[in-house]
Amino acid sequence: MESRTYYYARVSSQSQNLDRQIAAFKAMGASDRDIITDKESGKDLQRSGYQALKNAMLRRGDTLVVKSLDRLSRNKNDIKLELQHFKENGIRLKVLDLPTTLIDYPTGQEWVLDMINNILVEVLASIAQQERETIRQRQAEGIVAAREKGKRFGRPPAQKPDNWNTVIERWRAGEITAVEAMRQTGMKKSTFYKLTQS
Repeated sequence: MESRTYYYARVSSQSQNLDRQIAAFKAMGASDRDIITDKESGKDLQRSGYQALKNAMLRRGDTLVVKSLDRLSRNKNDIKLELQHFKENGIRLKVLDLPTTLIDYPTGQEWVLDMINNILVEVLASIAQQERETIRQRQAEGIVAAREKGKRFGRPPAQKPDNWNTVIERWRAGEITAVEAMRQTGMKKSTFYKLTQS
């Protein structure tokens, strides 16, 4: 069976643009049908385009091209597992940002490519993971800063209706049932009892 080359492009969200990655592939002669894309986070591998590519399209002898290693994943361990999978299944990975992966070494000298790639993969996978951890740290710091400025997250606290005090006094005096008190205040059971404790 004739070997094929597939191209994989990914951005982290729907608002981001795939054009730069696709343009790089087109410059290599890629056709639209061979370019698979995802607009999903690289935190794990559960992306529809990538899973279809890996499990249904790529065959032994095929080549997969990505713009940079973190397009596969931002998780160092996932990257290593994917590279191991490609190696075991006879799939060549070319990374445009790693020129050594693009060189076709003479038969018998593939070990040179393996050695160089293993070093680069280790370094770049670590950087990709570090970037992800930095992003998460920035998000956490942003939430703390927003809270310090008074911004609230999650559900707003339940508000007591205008007739609250009157209805609660009647309920506590045994004049009306809890069900009736809830009906008059327009509250659900959990909210009603929560506010009676506050």
